Amino acid sequence: MKNLAVSQNRKPATVANGKAANGEIESAASKILVFALYATVVLATVLFGMVDSGTLSLFCLSAGALGWLWLIDAWKTGELRYSPSFLQLPVLGLIFVGLIQLLPLRSTGDSLSGNLLSLPISRALSLDAFATRLAVVELIAMLIYFAAALVFINTTRRLRAVATTIIILGFAMAVVGIIQYFSGDGRALWLRESPQAVPFASFINRHHFGALMEMTLGLTLGLLYTGGVDREKRALYIFAVITMGVALVLTSSRGALLSFFGLLLFLTLAVFSRRSKKNLTNENTASEKSAMTNRLALLGGGMGLILIIFGAVLLLGGDSSLMRGLGATGGAGDVSSGRLQFWQTTLLMIRDFPFLGVGLDAFGVAYTRYDAMNGYFRIEQAHNDYLQVLAEAGIIGLGLILAFIFLLFRRGWQVFSTTHDRVRRGISIGALAGCFGILIHSFFDFPLRTPSNLLTFLILTVLATVSVENPILRRHKNRT
Repeated sequence: MKNLAVSQNRKPATVANGKAANGEIESAASKILVFALYATVVLATVLFGMVDSGTLSLFCLSAGALGWLWLIDAWKTGELRYSPSFLQLPVLGLIFVGLIQLLPLRSTGDSLSGNLLSLPISRALSLDAFATRLAVVELIAMLIYFAAALVFINTTRRLRAVATTIIILGFAMAVVGIIQYFSGDGRALWLRESPQAVPFASFINRHHFGALMEMTLGLTLGLLYTGGVDREKRALYIFAVITMGVALVLTSSRGALLSFFGLLLFLTLAVFSRRSKKNLTNENTASEKSAMTNRLALLGGGMGLILIIFGAVLLLGGDSSLMRGLGATGGAGDVSSGRLQFWQTTLLMIRDFPFLGVGLDAFGVAYTRYDAMNGYFRIEQAHNDYLQVLAEAGIIGLGLILAFIFLLFRRGWQVFSTTHDRVRRGISIGALAGCFGILIHSFFDFPLRTPSNLLTFLILTVLATVSVENPILRRHKNRT
């Protein structure tokens, strides 16, 4: 029997014909595992965002299968590979918070049920122990996919393949959403109705479709901004960007549109910053003029892109969606769409449960205790992911989320600023821009509560931060 070694996947080598540059053989299990990563991101999005209990159960089972493939790869290659990325620690910490919330440490006097039910009273710290248990299982499955992606997206070829898959997925969903919008059918994929939300493409909630467009737009624009796209393919990428931008505007989501402006600004400033640093090492009049020309081109390109997208929306007849997205529609209704009331109520939860919160995914049950309205609608989300994390997981949970964001941007910026490969640089900053956009959107909605969006976000995190080596070009002497 083979001796099994454990190794860190710090700088994976490139692979050609199944053999890595350092002589290691890539197993069939690792190839199947990487294909499973591609397929799961696509299927999770197509299957209505994976919000159903059935599809979510299949996802958790697939995470178990992924773990077995990982072990088979370790047995075949003789080493169990893992990533030393610190980004895994906040996710693991959130899982431990959920496990602590399931401990039976609550006093019986703090029960919500009182004497109304004859059922045994749960003494778990979470106000909804069943929902918290499911949330922990989902987080474990997400962590397995995240950790596997950090290890097995280890070559330039795989990195490009994953990025291309996400871009094609975003473009395809944008086309479906636009066709559905103008067909007048209010069902997700013409199949599923949603009485309490407005579907768009395969998503039950149009705002969450807008979040997918933010992530795919950021990745595509990152490649265009850094020159990581071949000249003959640029027209296709620009067309994809315009299509995804039109679909985003047609959702009428103000949060999605604001996030799009934010990620565009982030990309522009990032590219400006890197080029200005390069210019400092080559101080002459010609380089200064070239840098100024590039900056003007970036600004003009960004403004032109916005005008083209808005013009295409108006030409197609989506002016009402554009006006709502820009906040220009009239009316005396609540501009916040009830969010101010949700946020005020959430602050009451945070006041009473400041350290560990009410329990992961227990917000809907806890809200009924503080609801000052008539209770006609059951509020499941706070429409602000940061407030909801603070309410559900307390200060500890929010600290873990902020640590994840800090580590993501620190490591992503390091990859972007040090790599010399345009494609790698474009994928890194584009993935960071997509993450930046959805993090802005999370201030006004709950886009990462859709499992498919969370999975795509984690894959973008991998694309922004993972270490891959560029192919080594070898010269062979001609034999005489």
